[in-house]
Amino acid sequence: MRIEYHRTLIADHVRNRVLYEALKRIIVPGETVVADVGAGTGLLGLMAARLGAKEVFLYEAAEVAGVAEGVIAASGFENCFVMPCHSSELEDAPPVDVIISETLGNYAFEEDIIATLNDARARFLKPDGVVLPRGVAQYAAPVVAPRLDRELRVWAETGAEFGLDLSLPERMSLNNAYVRRVSVDELLADSAQEWDRVDLSKPASAERSGCISWDAHEMATVFGFAVWWVADFGDGLSLSTGPEAPATHWEQLYFPLEQPLPFADGEQLCFEIRSQSAPECGTHLIWAGELKAVDGEVKSRQEMDLDKGYLP
Repeated sequence: MRIEYHRTLIADHVRNRVLYEALKRIIVPGETVVADVGAGTGLLGLMAARLGAKEVFLYEAAEVAGVAEGVIAASGFENCFVMPCHSSELEDAPPVDVIISETLGNYAFEEDIIATLNDARARFLKPDGVVLPRGVAQYAAPVVAPRLDRELRVWAETGAEFGLDLSLPERMSLNNAYVRRVSVDELLADSAQEWDRVDLSKPASAERSGCISWDAHEMATVFGFAVWWVADFGDGLSLSTGPEAPATHWEQLYFPLEQPLPFADGEQLCFEIRSQSAPECGTHLIWAGELKAVDGEVKSRQEMDLDKGYLP
């Protein structure tokens, strides 16, 4: 266990304030029973206890569960109970009124929140209970600034300097998704579009896909795509990892293209993305950029696969 990761969560005041407010709006002091799934050091469960929850069950499979127990003891709460396992592993889990799970990654579903909440909601959420977050929407926009693309072209630069062919590892680099902060002025103007939406209050598939497109009104070069998410906590309360949102410990994801795409007036650019996330096999991502001429003919199509950029 590396405590530094958990420190970044504790230090994310934007995240913490949204999650606290979400719990505050729904907890009835002395009545509400809460499950904190993926509890880490126990911050969210202790927020619930401080807000008056009747009981709080904290599920944490990693070694940090021991830290959560220590924090609970030091904070003096006797109605908080650490379950040192994944929530799906506990038979006869106590029924609860609220399930909160901040198991969201830079790619929203890389920590298997969909599968986890499908199980928790079915097995131990009371019939009129609430899941937080209530849903997640994912967005994308074309990246038209060369900064991130240049970072990934270092293979070719070094190869040229020393007379080497480094095209193989360069292709592997370009079949990766990168956690990067992307500024609004690096994106095609006013181009953000939703490509996926998941309602976590009902059964959902962990296989996600989307296809969105943009019509060019001026000349631009597209180097890749930025992807981010917005989590809905109800009643207008949300948490966003978008480039215009307040900064959090999360950042945007950059999905590169093998070759930049010049994008002229009248042409259409399409972005396709598919993902599959499961505890037993991790997260797999495939994305494509396609450019269509004015007459609709496909001028260029590039398909990237995260598995092609992976070294075991």
